Parts: sequence; C-alpha cells; structure tokens
Amino acid sequence: MKHKSKRIVVKVGTSTLTNELGNSKLRTFEDLAMVLSDIQNMGNEVILVSSGAIAIGVQKMRLPEKPRELRLKQAAAAVGQCENMFLYDKFFGYYNKTVAQILLNAEDMVDEEKKENLVNTFQALLEQGIIPIVNENDSVSYTEIESESKLFGDNDMLSAVVAVLCQADLLVILSDIDGFYDKDPRLSKTARLISRIETIDENTYKLAGGAGSRRGTGGMRTKLEAADLATAQGISVIITNGKNPHVLYDVMDGKKVGTLFVGKPRD
Repeated sequence: MKHKSKRIVVKVGTSTLTNELGNSKLRTFEDLAMVLSDIQNMGNEVILVSSGAIAIGVQKMRLPEKPRELRLKQAAAAVGQCENMFLYDKFFGYYNKTVAQILLNAEDMVDEEKKENLVNTFQALLEQGIIPIVNENDSVSYTEIESESKLFGDNDMLSAVVAVLCQADLLVILSDIDGFYDKDPRLSKTARLISRIETIDENTYKLAGGAGSRRGTGGMRTKLEAADLATAQGISVIITNGKNPHVLYDVMDGKKVGTLFVGKPRD
C-alpha cells in the first residue's frame, strides 16, 4: 500500500537531532528539511513535531549538564527552540518552503475553544502550503518538564494528539531504534523486530521498555502509547530509525520499514 497524497505527521526526537555532545546534527536538520520538502512536493501535506529544544539550549548556554532547576530548564528550552527554528527556517528555505512555529501546552488540548482555534490554524497553514513545526511550550509550561503524569511524554504523545487533531492519515515516529522489538535490542542479541502490529493489547505493553536514550526522555512505552491513541482513531503509525531521514521515501512508497501499527478502520 502506498502512502501518497496524504496528510502525514512526522515526529523527530532529541537523540536524532543532536549528537553525543548535545550539539545540533546539522546534516540531519538539512536532510529532514530536504526529504519533507520533497514529500510535500509530491502532493502531500506535512506536519513536523520536533523535540530537542532543551538539549540544544543546554549546549548553547554552555551549561555543564542538563539542569535540574525548572527555571533553568525553561530558559534552556527558550534558547534551544530559537536555535531549532532558525535551523529549520534556514534549511527548509533552501527548498523554497515556508515553515511556521506552533508551541503547545496541555491546556490547549483540554479547552474546546483553544482546540478549535488550533485546528483552524493548522488547516489554514496547510492550505497555504506551509509546514507547521510543533513542539511543547516548555519555556512557559512546567507540566511537560516536571510532572510525573505528563500529557505528551517527550513529544511522542504530542505527535499522536496532533495527528488526531489534524485528522492525519499517517504518523511516523523517527526514533534512535529501528522499530518495536519483542525484547530490548540494547540488552538482548536475540531481540526480533516486529514489522507489523494489528492490535495493541496488554501483551504488547509488556514488551515495551522504560526510559529512552540519555539525551531524550521518551522510551518505547511512550511511543507505544502514542501509537495506541492514533491507531484507535484510524491513523496508522510507523516507528523507525531516524538516523537517515531518507527512510521517509520508503515509508511513502509503502515499503516495509520499521514497525507498522495498523490504524483501526474509520467509521
């Protein structure tokens, strides 16, 4: 099945956008901009959900490590978000694309009036051929940084919420792992990649691990929860390795990539 002429949400995580020193991976930013621009040129509508603000802000502020104080985390988020959008605007601009920044709080999804305005904003941007770039508004909201019961969870759940909000056809979560395994591949040499999952149930959750990479905070469980939300609303989800953004071409061509969580039939 080919995913063409679709509305696609792509989520990219901190570990994909930064290196071990916490600096921006410029080649990844540029490759991502080029591929997503090309995908839009094929007649698709594209929304990018991007992490990385705090990690990049920490490096740009020359902090010795990720701060524990909320105020410094929020300051890092503000600095890093500015850097991220500068890079996205620069690289997408190479391909004659206009991008827009949308920063969300949990309250934006709860308040019906805000949610309706948000849907209208997304629709207006997409109608104009503009690529929305979405992140959590960490510089003013503490819930996603500090709360034990995060609504979004390192943008995995945020990407699913955005996909549902915009009635997307496909959600692609670019991770630092090739897909969903029956065991943690970092701990077991016999771990097997599961290429297709029709139903997410209790047994599926048992296979999900805990925390993610050192620079990010989202593990496989948050990605599974995101897939659970999206597939329940009829949106298929693919989790695959974002090391090479060119994998998105295979996704759009319907090739077997990473793990496909099949969306339930829509009414």
